[in-house]
Amino acid sequence: MNDKYAALRLENQLCFPLYAVSNMITRKYAPLLDRLDLTYTQYIVMMVMWEKKHVNEKLLCEALCLKSNTVTPLLKKLEVKGYIKKEKDPSDERNLAITLTEAGERLKDDAIGIPECIAREFHLTENEATDLYKILYKMLGEERAKKIR
Repeated sequence: MNDKYAALRLENQLCFPLYAVSNMITRKYAPLLDRLDLTYTQYIVMMVMWEKKHVNEKLLCEALCLKSNTVTPLLKKLEVKGYIKKEKDPSDERNLAITLTEAGERLKDDAIGIPECIAREFHLTENEATDLYKILYKMLGEERAKKIR
């Protein structure tokens, strides 16, 4: 007998395990990031800043797949902590230029072990992790993946 509602079962959804794993990952980051006084979203902002050193808000939003109304309060808190400096972008006054400070750069040394700690939590082989990475970026779409990299 064909169950016309099979597609509506939670167990048949791709979105649910992605959602559940995303929540689990964020919870596993929490104690590691608490030591740095960062939330997960502040941490991903800092990862971009450690790599780029200087970026405008629009490009930061694109890289993180977040909207400006989410990023703006994160930037304000990171600026209060002394990790970034914000100013009007001289090339586009409607946008903010964000620069990593020396304190923000030093924070990178405190965060260096976090990715390895998280990787150990999930017991994936190197091949499994690589495959998952490729699949997730494929789902994000090639154009989105290029903006992030």
